[in-house]
Amino acid sequence: MIERYTRPEMKAIWSQENKFRKWLEVEIYACEAMAEMGLIPEEALQQIRERANFDVQRVAEIEEVVNHDVIAFLTCVGEYVGDAAKYIHMGLTSSDVLDTALAVQMKEAGEQLLKRLEELRAVLLDRAREHRYTLMIGRTHGVHAEPITFGLKMLLWVAETERNMDRLQRAVDVISVGKISGAVGTYANIDPRVEAHVCRRLGLRPARVSTQVLQRDRHAEYMTTLAIIGSSLDKFATEIRNLQRTDILEVEEYFAKGQKGSSAMPHKRNPITAERISGLARVLRGNALAAMENVALWHERDISHSSVERVIIPDSTITLDYMLYKFTDIMRNLLVYPENMRKNLERTHGLLFSQRVLLALVEKGLSRERAYGLVQRNAMRSWREGTDFQRLLQDDPDITAVLPPAEMAALFNYDYHLRHVDDIYRRFGL
Repeated sequence: MIERYTRPEMKAIWSQENKFRKWLEVEIYACEAMAEMGLIPEEALQQIRERANFDVQRVAEIEEVVNHDVIAFLTCVGEYVGDAAKYIHMGLTSSDVLDTALAVQMKEAGEQLLKRLEELRAVLLDRAREHRYTLMIGRTHGVHAEPITFGLKMLLWVAETERNMDRLQRAVDVISVGKISGAVGTYANIDPRVEAHVCRRLGLRPARVSTQVLQRDRHAEYMTTLAIIGSSLDKFATEIRNLQRTDILEVEEYFAKGQKGSSAMPHKRNPITAERISGLARVLRGNALAAMENVALWHERDISHSSVERVIIPDSTITLDYMLYKFTDIMRNLLVYPENMRKNLERTHGLLFSQRVLLALVEKGLSRERAYGLVQRNAMRSWREGTDFQRLLQDDPDITAVLPPAEMAALFNYDYHLRHVDDIYRRFGL
């Protein structure tokens, strides 16, 4: 399912072809720097530039024998280059190539995800504009509280999506570093100028200090950022799932012609895509935990992180790309039912105005404790009996003694709860 919706750009980033292409770029750029420093003959560099290539299948065949991916790759490249291949990888260690190339891949994947987030933000803004004044009940603890608008709910998601865009941009910046510093990071067999040249050519910054590897707190930050974004999508999807419940039904996932909801019950219209989003968010959080486990390596490095990263980094970027695509589609086609929102507003017989009555009584001179008790007394009766809250208040002599019925009636006004909506929208330039 994810494979079907993975964009070609994201799929290409994690292909074997692109991985080896990035490795080759690192090696060639290192040769360029060494040629500029007089360490490699110019004619050898020219031969490397013209002939350097690889074949994915051939690399796999060699690796079956040597059991080392970088050596297999270099052997394959050497078959194309010839004698000048002896200058390739001179003074480098495998992780110089692996980690620097991986940083480029992660940077590119992060940039693709930023585009997806921008698409989601645009759709959420459209829905916020559309439902600026669409009244619905706000819920705390799952219980009716006071009115909000569906547009405000959308603005809340816009703001969180913008924070996620900022987080991801920072994470991309953190991972956009390379290292060409040798076996333990001391540059013993390679000049730091080689690293500077390679990183500049790849659009990276040299790590200020490294061991044999780039430090994995960088990768953990990147992966936890993906998990946070996935958790936001989980939050949004969970809200849709709740609002689609039959006894609420204020919004609903679009149900396509010919779609089936249940093998047993033909009437079912289930929020299956939102549920899928929530499920996949758990995968991202699990992968983020694995990335944090990778931070602690032995001494200047061990290889325990490598096998994990081959799975979790492509897996998480591709998964989040899919999640963003599907959730954006959910929001673009979301069915919104303002009439059901209105019905739900009225289900509690006016109890949502209890705070207005409380404040009015306090303004009339009652203590907050006395006013609270009077309002709660009538509110609990309304809960038990399903009786109109305003009528109960107007029949309570303790309340009408200080709050005339005409003033009471003016308190039961939905527009009161909309008076600052425009103030909030202006913060978004709307």
